[in-house]
Amino acid sequence: MELRRQQALELPAPLRRLLALAAAAFALAAPPAALGQPGNVYDGEGNLVETPFVPRDEVEPRLTEEEAIQAVLLRPKVADWVERYEGQELTREGTFDPDTGLWEVKVWAPGESGQIVEGKVEDASARVTEAWTGPQVAWRMARGYEGAFGRTINNPAVWLGLCALFLLGLADLRRPLSLRNLDLVVLLSLSISLRFFNEGDVFAAMVLAYPPLLYLLGRLVWIGAGRRRAPRAPMRPVWPVWLLLALTVFAAGFRIGLNTQTSNVIDVGYASVIGAQRIVAQGEMPYGHMPTDEGEECGPADSEGYVRERIQTNGRCESANGRGDTYGPVSYLGYVPGYLIFGWTGRWDSLPAAHFTAILFDLLALAGLALVGRRFGGNRLAVTLAFAWVAYPFTQYASSSNSNDAIMPALLIWGFWLVSSPFGRGAFVALAAWSKFAALLLWPLWASYPRGVARDAGPRLLRYAAGILVGTALAFSVLLLEPNVVDAARTFWDRTFGWQLSRPSPFSVWDWGRYPGMPDLAWLQGALKIALVAGAAALYFVPRRKSPLQVAALSGALLVAFELVLTHWFYLYIVWFFPFAALALLAPALPRRVVPEEPAPDDRESRALVPAG
Repeated sequence: MELRRQQALELPAPLRRLLALAAAAFALAAPPAALGQPGNVYDGEGNLVETPFVPRDEVEPRLTEEEAIQAVLLRPKVADWVERYEGQELTREGTFDPDTGLWEVKVWAPGESGQIVEGKVEDASARVTEAWTGPQVAWRMARGYEGAFGRTINNPAVWLGLCALFLLGLADLRRPLSLRNLDLVVLLSLSISLRFFNEGDVFAAMVLAYPPLLYLLGRLVWIGAGRRRAPRAPMRPVWPVWLLLALTVFAAGFRIGLNTQTSNVIDVGYASVIGAQRIVAQGEMPYGHMPTDEGEECGPADSEGYVRERIQTNGRCESANGRGDTYGPVSYLGYVPGYLIFGWTGRWDSLPAAHFTAILFDLLALAGLALVGRRFGGNRLAVTLAFAWVAYPFTQYASSSNSNDAIMPALLIWGFWLVSSPFGRGAFVALAAWSKFAALLLWPLWASYPRGVARDAGPRLLRYAAGILVGTALAFSVLLLEPNVVDAARTFWDRTFGWQLSRPSPFSVWDWGRYPGMPDLAWLQGALKIALVAGAAALYFVPRRKSPLQVAALSGALLVAFELVLTHWFYLYIVWFFPFAALALLAPALPRRVVPEEPAPDDRESRALVPAG
């Protein structure tokens, strides 16, 4: 080699051979990034734009399929459940996923039973990471995932704190064994059932829900029948009104914080946001127009390999919710303000429109209860009912889940505030019914106030019917968005009543006959449904004369009875009857005097029904 301005340098032959060998060794040891892969493609500026496909070495599982299956079947929980199918020919399958290093184990029973076991086994350690049986296989919500409904509200410190606030704020502390205290404890005892649900024990959870509901049904029927009388020694309030009011304001702010900061939006709230978008942006009814998972994928897969985001017929990439159109039209119309303010991205993301609507109807229910209490019992009852709403943990459970379940009770509360106006209560009970269909049972009862059979009942019933028609027309105006109203009505029926009346569910005792070893109570459920409908119709006639307290108690009783015979019951539904249960159980005994018809809601005579003290 030549060095500029210097004499040429000659290297000895052995040294030249040594350097050549070192260069070759360096080339072999250099990383691929330094040398470039064979077949790499570069652009004009030398940037790498394409690399050849290099097949990955197959990962050989350590366990065999049979070993993975046996690991799941030997779990006591799984073994106990599989034993129920003794004598049946079960189909077993184990599939290894090299990406996760997990075996997925499935077991099927013949006939309608279908898949009865699902589990996952870690190949490296043979450790069972998941084991689901019975209803947990098909129903992910039955698996007890932490915070799946409401997130932080399920934290024991938060939940028990609200329970303590509810009990200490409303209890008769001077008479610990009073009936009032028992009522409050029973209302809170539904928390035991929820605890088992959160642990994934669906069967125990559902069984434990029935005793409190049956007790409340009995108490509300007793009060509604007019059997309740003022005690000889009325309860003396423990806390001053100003303190309860301050606690109510504080708790209301705390609840809003829980909703906005540490909650989630379940499929129910998501469905209502979709429905609002369909009405406003696409000019179509929600029914039959929910996003499905049948189009082209446009999003990532979840841990189970399922891709929820698909291209819909409207050309948008949206998260699927194919069964989101099972609710009444008001459940979608109620979300229109939130959608207009916050919009919707098409994804199941934070959904601020759902948070806004849940908080809105939560506050409307709170304000309505305060007005009802003010009208029928003065300031103390107003603050008591408002405090009961904000302190009861199940009302926050609905708010933190951002479901649409507070819409119906909020509308019913305002309708009850207008109880002396046949048109007003008719319009609100119609809107409530076309949110959640349970309120349809209240139509005869609310029509009968104050007397179902009376000489002057005709004009009152006409005004009530007019309110029903107006509320129904407003609700079903969404069907007019479709080119054929008859087809739209048929689709509405199929997607709502048609599906809900036949849907299977493990979230009640009525559909457990599909599981071996469980009683088949479908016959009893059918008889109770008939009795419920007959009872709802009979309440138009009895009691012949009804006070506001009786209407409230019987309204709560009908809603509790409805929930008792539901095939699919859930804790979010507790808010449906709670306002009327709270009014009936916490209000002082009302004199047997009826609110006069038609006066304005703030009329002094209509308010003086309960001693304000």
